[in-house]
Amino acid sequence: MQDHTDLTKLLLGRLSWDAIPFHEPILLGTFAMVALGGALVLGLLTKFRLWGPLWRDWVTSIDHKKIGIMYMIFGLVMLLRGFADALMMRAQQVLSFGDANGFLPPHHYDQIFTAHGVIMIFFVAMPLVTGLMNYVVPLQIGARDVAFPFLNNFSFWMAVFGGGLTMVSLFVGEFARTGWLAYPPLSGILASPDVGVDYYIWSLQIAGVGTLLSGVNLIVTIIKMRAPGMTMMKMPVFTWTALCTNVLIVAAFPVLTAVLAMLSLDRMFGTNFFTNDMGGNAMMYVNLIWIWGHPEVYILVLPVFGIFSEVVSTFCSKRLFGYTSMVYATVVITILSYLVWLHHFFTMGSGASVNSFFGITTMIISIPTGAKIFNWLFTMYRGRIRFELPMMWTISFMITFVIGGMTGVLLAVPPADFVLHNSLFLIAHFHNVIIGGVVFGLFAGINYWFPKAFGYKLDSYWGKWSFWLWTIGFYLAFMPLYVLGLMGVTRRMSHFEDPSLHIWFIIAAVGAVMIAGGIGAMLMQFYVSFKNRATLRDVTGDPWGGRTLEWSTSSPPPDYNFAFTPMVHDNDTWADMKKNGYQRPLKGYVDIHMPKNTGAGFIIAALSAVVGFALIWNMWLLAGVSFVVMMAAIIIHTFNYNRDYYIKADHVTRVENDRTRLLESAA
Repeated sequence: MQDHTDLTKLLLGRLSWDAIPFHEPILLGTFAMVALGGALVLGLLTKFRLWGPLWRDWVTSIDHKKIGIMYMIFGLVMLLRGFADALMMRAQQVLSFGDANGFLPPHHYDQIFTAHGVIMIFFVAMPLVTGLMNYVVPLQIGARDVAFPFLNNFSFWMAVFGGGLTMVSLFVGEFARTGWLAYPPLSGILASPDVGVDYYIWSLQIAGVGTLLSGVNLIVTIIKMRAPGMTMMKMPVFTWTALCTNVLIVAAFPVLTAVLAMLSLDRMFGTNFFTNDMGGNAMMYVNLIWIWGHPEVYILVLPVFGIFSEVVSTFCSKRLFGYTSMVYATVVITILSYLVWLHHFFTMGSGASVNSFFGITTMIISIPTGAKIFNWLFTMYRGRIRFELPMMWTISFMITFVIGGMTGVLLAVPPADFVLHNSLFLIAHFHNVIIGGVVFGLFAGINYWFPKAFGYKLDSYWGKWSFWLWTIGFYLAFMPLYVLGLMGVTRRMSHFEDPSLHIWFIIAAVGAVMIAGGIGAMLMQFYVSFKNRATLRDVTGDPWGGRTLEWSTSSPPPDYNFAFTPMVHDNDTWADMKKNGYQRPLKGYVDIHMPKNTGAGFIIAALSAVVGFALIWNMWLLAGVSFVVMMAAIIIHTFNYNRDYYIKADHVTRVENDRTRLLESAA
């Protein structure tokens, strides 16, 4: 009997039937819905015989364009999960006043707000930002792909399997109840002996490796693969912001990896990095996590600033005002983002001198950000503004982000922060800049570059419904939280006693429902656009009158992007080519060398997820075996990856000549 118990423990570790949440009706209902949805998707793939094309053309693809699209799809799918958590939190706060306890037990509510933060930052905002950079940057700099195509595929699947591990926690075990940054001692083994924090650690470790490798890949791509003539100061602003973003990724994500590794060692092997005993210090964790965490905010928002720069220039039919100052502002923000991390814990006893330094640096970082706002305004001044959807999102961002920036400067004052730090005011500020900045910018970018990726515009009717529901819903959802924060209402609470607060939570819930309508309208926009794609198609490939190099290719671009490497003479590249009578050559094409697709990235990432799952549940045998197999797969791929093929010149000639005739007929 003892031998049987030891064998079971070796194979299954802590995993047992008790890990399945049979006693949680909400989770069982969610599991049933996910199972039905998954069965429906599998049935459709089988019915239409899509498994082969899905594997050959997408899962194994190393084409930066397809990988960028898959990043975007992954981010939008995770948005539905993360926003479902937000709706549940808002509903719980409305329903739990006085004697009423709402519908979520406290331990479940704590998991939900932790999962909401983790999913929205790591598995919604990061994939959407990375997807846009993946798709657009090689096209903007005149490259045929990123520097390391296989690494690009592997990075994507690491992000997906990291997100998948977070989703597994919904049905097997539980997620962390610590908040999205998992401060010790709450995340220590004594306060959180369950698997929730371990799910948190290994999900982020796996996804973080993918993000770090993607950062290295894009830096090398931008530095080494620009078209002839494209000096640094002739790069599009979006490419500049992508470069600075990926520098931050390479500098910051190793810190996250290290701090989570130390936390896991504390939990698994009894080390004392972040305990109060044996020389440990929990404040070291707080410093390290925010040394990563504050640059992470700018990792999300800098590419979005680049999106707005492209959109404003295009839809005002002008060069971007102050290109040089915009570049310098981006670089200054990149540097200063490393000098402000401590403003996240002014209240933790660092002392007046330290708090003053970080308060001043936080105020200083608002200066280059404000300079960008004025550059966009001056670009709009006397421009022929077209209020298409990308421009509408941009204007909404400028108003909303400025409000969030002003509340941020207020929180940069340490005495004010002492009053407001642990209140809903902080939640309102954070969402003000992330939704009003990052999310609105991503929607501007999706609407702007969608015709580049798919060859047809998104439907404007449903797009405008989405825009207005998101914008109005945002103000209804988060402005009441500023009021509640000033009234002293603490964040992270699932139950309230004071009935005078109730009306503000009801207004916030109405705003959340409107945002849900905005998400629904966006999904309807995708569906209607796909259904009517024949009427929305634009043969010129340049529906907006874009001013950067990617619009010189067909929409969607061919596998090889550019048949001839373009020559760049101006930072307003495509506009300069059109002005000077740019002509596509009709002959002289040669075979184009391209690497082949490979499934190794998917397989290695899947094995890393198995390793992570085994470590979470202390399944040491499975962890060891899967790690050995993963390393073997890496070694085999390293020595066997010699899969080149050529796109023949006659195919290139035919595609490019057809493209030229379409351009001439459209003109």
